[in-house]
Amino acid sequence: MPTTRASLLEFPCHFPLKVIGENVEEFEIQVMSVIHKYVIEADTAHCRRRLSAGNKYLALTISFAAQSQDQLEAIYQELNALELVRVTL
Repeated sequence: MPTTRASLLEFPCHFPLKVIGENVEEFEIQVMSVIHKYVIEADTAHCRRRLSAGNKYLALTISFAAQSQDQLEAIYQELNALELVRVTL
């Protein structure tokens, strides 16, 4: 019998994902490409941008309707594999 992972979230739910990376144009393009791949209604995803004090890093907070734990894990895994990404929260 397969085991299921327990989740503290009840799906679907509003989920704010924070990604911090290099402040270069390609960073945001790559991050949003991953989001569009996994989020059904990516057009409704809201993205806030915030630069670090020295403008070296850019923090993106992307809010969307998460559908499952598997979806979130896939997004985190793919984002963390990107070279320009430093941290995902």
